[in-house]
Amino acid sequence: MVAGTVSFRDRAPSRSTATDATVRHLEPERGRIKLSKNMSLTGRSAFHLLAKPTGAICNLNCRYCFFLSKEDLYPGSSFRMSDELLETYLAQYLDSQMGPEINIAWQGGEPTLMGLDFFRRAASRANALKRQGTRVLHTMQTNGVLLDDEWCTFFAENDFLVGLSIDGPREMHDAYRVDKGDKPTFDKVMRGLSLLQKHRVEVNVLTTVHAANAGHPAQVYRFLRDQANARFIQFIPIVERKNTTGFQEGSEVTERSVTGAQFGAFLNGVFDEWILHDVGTVFVQMFDVALAAWAKQPTGLCVFSETCGNALALEHNGDLYSCDHFVEPKHRLGNIKKRHMALLANGDQQRKFGRHKLDSLPKQCRECDVRFACHGGCPKDRFIETSDGEPGLNYLCDGYKAFFRHVDGPMKEMTELLTRGRPPAEVMRARRATRPDDVPP
Repeated sequence: MVAGTVSFRDRAPSRSTATDATVRHLEPERGRIKLSKNMSLTGRSAFHLLAKPTGAICNLNCRYCFFLSKEDLYPGSSFRMSDELLETYLAQYLDSQMGPEINIAWQGGEPTLMGLDFFRRAASRANALKRQGTRVLHTMQTNGVLLDDEWCTFFAENDFLVGLSIDGPREMHDAYRVDKGDKPTFDKVMRGLSLLQKHRVEVNVLTTVHAANAGHPAQVYRFLRDQANARFIQFIPIVERKNTTGFQEGSEVTERSVTGAQFGAFLNGVFDEWILHDVGTVFVQMFDVALAAWAKQPTGLCVFSETCGNALALEHNGDLYSCDHFVEPKHRLGNIKKRHMALLANGDQQRKFGRHKLDSLPKQCRECDVRFACHGGCPKDRFIETSDGEPGLNYLCDGYKAFFRHVDGPMKEMTELLTRGRPPAEVMRARRATRPDDVPP
């Protein structure tokens, strides 16, 4: 499991939420904690949840994975979500979400280790528990190693969006994404991708940016576009803290981590290729988020929102945590077997967690010209000091500033096209005219 989740576009987490919802009163019903349907819940926030049915257990040993160490939080556990907890989770989550489409997200560890029958039961129970007129969608983030025709047929039949982790061409992917025997995984992952595409499963590719691929933006992007045939791509920076706990502690990072300058240069390199050839045909999450910011629309991504706290993580035993990146004892909100998840997600502890992102923003960030697009980035990466010694600056600050300033002109052009009812892809025309030798690949 890597630091990120599926990019939903039409399945944005912010759409599968309880925006005008229901209720605070808890009542027992057949042994299940349930929200009453006859009371209003004032000030309730929408939330999205990543369920981890295998906890931190994975069949790979990716050297940069921040989640493998979470196994130590549950000594002696089987690391398998029980059918009883599955029922509780689905009932509470579907009870909490009031949009016409509700997205159920599966992650890990590696969720396919639960076996296909578990997800057959999950899909069946979700359909049985959903409200009339509600559409249930599923997403799964996987390394793809265990996929076969049976899995992919199931995904296609049950409207799953699958996020697949690929770090670029073979040598870059295999630099850190290895199995438990330290063997390369590229061929197995590409086989999984081929099966997903064969069965016409909707796929998003998640690519981490790290020391082994950060210097090759065009090569990585062209591989994903031309060889992996990816049309929806996320780039996730690897910022791996150097400590013994696996928590978000310390100010040193590993040699595998990307630097801020490297990440900014990587994004700029990909953007320069994309803006010439692929606007409207290849969707890169970072570029979608930037366009939303320039268009003064919600980004839909917590990393670049003013506050956070609406994307929670559910462990295999029912423990609910403030965030996937903060599965740590001090950020445990409670257990959904004892208290309804909607109340935990809207409790004082979680509200404080989400507000802290804004409240702790350094002066340097508050006065920055790209604050409107960045908002300080993810709190997990805000562990260095500003130039005047104030804590809380994002480790990737230099990269974010370089990227957002680099794309300012094109983003303004695309925003203007949108206001005129024109497709943003028209931005490519003038650039191609000035670079006639750079024809589309």
